[in-house]
Amino acid sequence: MKRADIAPFLIAISQDNPTPQTELVYSTPFTLLVAVVLSAQTTDVAVNKATPGLFAEAPDAAAMAALGAAGIARHIRSIGLWQAKAKNVAALSHLLLERHAGVVPDDRDALEALPGVGRKTANVVLNEVFGHATMAVDTHIFRLGNRTGLAPGANVRQVEDGLVARIPKAMLRPAHHWLILHGRYVCKARKPECWRCPGAQWCVYRPKTLSEAEHI
Repeated sequence: MKRADIAPFLIAISQDNPTPQTELVYSTPFTLLVAVVLSAQTTDVAVNKATPGLFAEAPDAAAMAALGAAGIARHIRSIGLWQAKAKNVAALSHLLLERHAGVVPDDRDALEALPGVGRKTANVVLNEVFGHATMAVDTHIFRLGNRTGLAPGANVRQVEDGLVARIPKAMLRPAHHWLILHGRYVCKARKPECWRCPGAQWCVYRPKTLSEAEHI
């Protein structure tokens, strides 16, 4: 995709959602951090079904650490990799108490030092809670970066760096959500629904799926 086409493309796909937010349900930076850790290789819908009871019992790092891995596991058995995630959430809660007085840090290195928190998770928290212009590349954004020509790359870091370099700075923070939602609901993995994509004219993907009948 030509650099000059990036802003029009993003404007087009953002028309119905000018101020996007994550679809994970949270109330504090801590509950968002936990929700994002739990969302690895699992849908946001599945996480949102599992977390109400967990967050009611353990709304902060102190309560979560006290609950422990076994207590956390009781709430999250319905999601993928629940055993490892329960251990990570318990451990990160302990470290938040030890290193940051239970407060989620506004710092990438500090976030990535927590169990279960990688670059993508840190980017989500920095973007959503602290307003940083970060790009958390999940499977949807990785696909869109390559498929649309926004920022082709062989791995997630190459796509992230390309998007950060090419997307206009004023659009970078919301673009993270616009691209995730566009990939989730329109530019789908198996076959993109190009016939209803408002940004199709700027996208380099070929051949486009031009009708619902063709899609089926």
